[in-house]
Amino acid sequence: MSKASYFQRGESLDYVNHTTEKIEALSIIPLVSRIGIAGDDIAPGETGVIDVSGVFEIQKTDETAIPMGTPVYYDGTGITATSGENTPAGYAAADTAAGDSTMIVKLLG
Repeated sequence: MSKASYFQRGESLDYVNHTTEKIEALSIIPLVSRIGIAGDDIAPGETGVIDVSGVFEIQKTDETAIPMGTPVYYDGTGITATSGENTPAGYAAADTAAGDSTMIVKLLG
C-alpha cells in the first residue's frame, strides 16, 4: 500500500514567478485547471505564496446576472459564467446582478 506524508494545509501554495515581470499582490494567476491569487508581490524568478482557497471579490466581465452557486471562469481579464477556453475559477459565492462590475467568488481550492 502506498503512503503519504503531510506537507501543508493547502489554502495557499508556493509559486515561482517564471515571468520577467513582477506579479503584484492580489493578481489572478491562471493555473491549468483553476486560478490562484498572489498573496504578496512576487519578483521575477522568486517564489511567493498564492491563495488557492477562499472567497475573493473579483472583476466581473460577464454582463449577465450570475446566481449564487454558478460555476465561474477566468477569461484573462476577469470572471465570467462562460466556460469555453476560460480557466475554471470556482463558483459565485453570492448573487450578482447584470450591471455589477465585481462579484464574490469562492475559489475551487
